[in-house]
Amino acid sequence: MARRSEHSLEELKAMVLDAAEKIVIEEGFSALKVRKIALEIGYTVGSIYMVFANMADLIMHINARTLDAIAEQLEHVHERSPEQSIETLAMTYLSYASQNVNRWRKTFEYRLLEDDEIPDWYQEKVDNVFTQVEARFAELAPELSEYHRKRAARALWCGVHGICVLYLTGKQEKAGIKDIEEMIVLLIRNFIRGWVVSSDK
Repeated sequence: MARRSEHSLEELKAMVLDAAEKIVIEEGFSALKVRKIALEIGYTVGSIYMVFANMADLIMHINARTLDAIAEQLEHVHERSPEQSIETLAMTYLSYASQNVNRWRKTFEYRLLEDDEIPDWYQEKVDNVFTQVEARFAELAPELSEYHRKRAARALWCGVHGICVLYLTGKQEKAGIKDIEEMIVLLIRNFIRGWVVSSDK
């Protein structure tokens, strides 16, 4: 039976997110239902809509937590050369995705409705995931503009992400990928080599 509110709205919001994350981690996003969350925390469905506008709003906040977790993992990478750092960042990303498949997949599979816009606070979290990679590209070619470095960093990361998707959806063999880590390193080294050469021209 649902109990009366005995928490502040911020506490209730955190409880809802914790319960929703638990469901996603253990059962996947398909199991995420407002009634299930309400039952988990002992509150009414209406209480959840006091802290989240709708399910889309809730999902965005769950995904934001995942982005924060990824960014935090990447912040701990410290290698001597920018090339080594980028490779380690990619392996760290792969490791996180492998250990948190349900959270990771839904963060990138979820699509906003056509008329919805990405809020600034959420875009900032997306940008934070790229911060460490972009910093290494700045070391590789400090003479280039921030725009060109960011574009290169994100292009490479899209490739790394794509390989991770193939691996974690069991489709890597269809793409001829036998060693996932070797493929990621190959992509990074060849991308950086080609990018540095083209940057010198």
